[in-house]
Amino acid sequence: MKILLADDEKPLLSFLERGLRAEGYECPTLNELHEVLPFIRKHAPQIVILDRLFGNEDSLTILEAIKSLPTPPMVLMLTALDEVDERVKGLKKGADDYLCKPFDFDELLARVTALGRRLNQPSEPQKSSLGIGNLQIKQDERIAELNGTELSLTKIEFELLLYLTENQTKVLSRERILSRVWQTHSDPQTNIVDVYISRLRRRLDGDPQITIQTLRGNGYRLGVNQA
Repeated sequence: MKILLADDEKPLLSFLERGLRAEGYECPTLNELHEVLPFIRKHAPQIVILDRLFGNEDSLTILEAIKSLPTPPMVLMLTALDEVDERVKGLKKGADDYLCKPFDFDELLARVTALGRRLNQPSEPQKSSLGIGNLQIKQDERIAELNGTELSLTKIEFELLLYLTENQTKVLSRERILSRVWQTHSDPQTNIVDVYISRLRRRLDGDPQITIQTLRGNGYRLGVNQA
């Protein structure tokens, strides 16, 4: 699926591009509003993630033209304008969904998946288990146990392990982990994710069956070693 990303905040644009590409989407990017409509006419993306404001320009000025195309894309609007009347204004102009900044990457991804379903695109089933092998996580109590023994985890370590367990066997990109665990949409230009993955591996040394794999260039995956 092709998703056009249009936003004048270049760090956010770069973050979204890396995160969505890691999920398998084709993601061209634009940071000028006047380029958006011609691009859509020429390349026909299925979804457009469109920032509401480009400097002093309001993307609502082109929204009706986008939705009047013979095969219009789904439009997910991003905005810092979180007032109800502003959201209503966007939806009335034709936006298919609306997401206020700041947002969680997982929420954006879920909304993209929902829009994809409306385009008859297949979506992946979500996993709800909080246990894998001999690892059990009690989310309400914020306790993680390995072979019946409670692990001593910091807040960040617990959040990271919980996130990996919620998505067990699925590859999680660095961008998704940063968004969920550290709640940031910008690249910290450090190896902080690698550091905490290494810490978790040491915590899980008590059970060689539980593994956190590194898939170079893609991310990390929690699984059970069958060997």
